[in-house]
Amino acid sequence: MTPDAYKSGSIDGAWVPEPTASKLVAEGGKTLLDESTLWPGKKFVITNIIVSQKFLKEHPDVVEAVLRGSVKTNAWINANPDEAKASANKALEELSGKALPADVIDPAWKSITFLDDPLASTLGTEAEHAVAAGLLDKPDLKGIYDLAPLDKVLEAEGKDGLDAAGLGTE
Repeated sequence: MTPDAYKSGSIDGAWVPEPTASKLVAEGGKTLLDESTLWPGKKFVITNIIVSQKFLKEHPDVVEAVLRGSVKTNAWINANPDEAKASANKALEELSGKALPADVIDPAWKSITFLDDPLASTLGTEAEHAVAAGLLDKPDLKGIYDLAPLDKVLEAEGKDGLDAAGLGTE
């Protein structure tokens, strides 16, 4: 685990997501760079909901239900951030046996943004960075996003559809 490696001195730094970043800071680490400052609007893709095209074709109702749940949950989290944070921390405690202390969860929660938009344009940029760093060969991301089911859910909520940034299905 990164915090243990930092405490033992076997690493001097790390580029990690939340809440690990806030845990390192709570244990005496320093933030050298906030990655969000490198991205337009301080937003970049972290997590996407993914299904195969086969599953989507066979179970569009299931996919739509999951997306509807995600959109409604994101709206609730954004409308009730303190309650959402407490609920998430309680779930962490139930799952792991230990809640995050306030000096970890409070700054971590502030740095997380809950969006419906998969920020498709940032996935392409992240892939370019990984190629430049030698972490992977240039991937073909064309068609990786099919935003039609999500757009349908968003439009039912009175929201605009999203941009696949040239990475959408035909």
